[in-house]
Amino acid sequence: MRRSSVFVLALTLGTSLHHPAASRAAVGQKLPGCTRWQSRLQQLEQSGEDPASRRLRVLRNRIADGCVALNEIQVLGTHNSYHVQPRPALLAALLQIAPAFDAWEYTHPPLGEQFSNEGIRQIELDVWADPHGGLFARRGGLTFINEDPNSGLPELQQPGFKVLHIQDLDFETTCLTFVDCLRNIKAWSDAHRGHLPIMVLVEGKDDVLPPSLGFAIPVPLGAPELDALDAEILSVFPRHRLITPDDVRRGRPSLEEAVLTLGWPRLGLARGKVLFTFDNGGAIRDAYLAGHPSLAGRILFTDSTPGEDSAAFVKANDPFTTSPSIAELVAAGYLVRTRADSDTVEARSGDTAPRDAAIASGAQYVSTDYPVENPAFGTGYVVRIPNGMPARCNPVNAPASCREAGLERLR
Repeated sequence: MRRSSVFVLALTLGTSLHHPAASRAAVGQKLPGCTRWQSRLQQLEQSGEDPASRRLRVLRNRIADGCVALNEIQVLGTHNSYHVQPRPALLAALLQIAPAFDAWEYTHPPLGEQFSNEGIRQIELDVWADPHGGLFARRGGLTFINEDPNSGLPELQQPGFKVLHIQDLDFETTCLTFVDCLRNIKAWSDAHRGHLPIMVLVEGKDDVLPPSLGFAIPVPLGAPELDALDAEILSVFPRHRLITPDDVRRGRPSLEEAVLTLGWPRLGLARGKVLFTFDNGGAIRDAYLAGHPSLAGRILFTDSTPGEDSAAFVKANDPFTTSPSIAELVAAGYLVRTRADSDTVEARSGDTAPRDAAIASGAQYVSTDYPVENPAFGTGYVVRIPNGMPARCNPVNAPASCREAGLERLR
């Protein structure tokens, strides 16, 4: 987030790339027929073949499945994908306290609707540990507007991770628990098995609000809670429906070495699957890595700095990142997530420069709060992937034979 706000998470990337094997990234799983298929595709297109012909359709699909890796496309994501803005009376009360609370004035539809109607293939979920249940069943901020703070929701009484933005204040959500969100993802995936891989960015939260306010005090995230996070994912998704660090490492000494030399799975192996990434850095990230070198045995890919053994996914929220640039990270073989907008700033002002930079950067995941325009802002601000929703061939590293028409095949 680029402006002063009540809650801010900052990211800094300042490491140069020094990997002699980087130019060989993303080639390890391509099928041997790719060169021949590319030549045939060019011949048919140059001959004036009808783009809708069966021959071209079959060839494009074959190339997408066998010759395009999951890091060689670009898709649209949503930020805080579960989020529903605070009810009007509460939001009005918060804005009287600080205008910066207008950063919470956005709402996303349920996850399945985002996948089907908005072309979203990357989501973000904030999770809070609640091992005994009931920690977030009371919503203290409602006392500001003389409403009953007791939710009465049985889901919030059950043990397990809860999904919300900020305890007691910004708690409205389309899925109350992590497992509920995961079940919604899996239900949509089950019904659309040919979908491009969905990336789920998870942010583990344990921020404490001023104790004098009497709000819920979160459970600090340590090894037991992070083990429980993996376990909740596996309680919903069978192992073969996931793409994990072990899948990508494939016996190499480090995850980063595998990414920079063998590359990522091709789309034919990734369709219908989900991969999880971890937004957190610092002590929480260190606890997730502890005892799991190169994320061995773990489910989520951590946000890592190039040069680390665990480096495969890099979070570069600022689309103008320069050291190294997002394009350099993508060209080397890393998966990158960036943001087109934040805190409702761009949508209110109509500033499209960050959006355009994010899309041009080649980041595989471009996150926004506005896959659909908010007409209340009157600026027409919206974010879409050019040349194809839900995906386009990545402008930085896609093979020459990649065609948008072959990428997504829902069935």
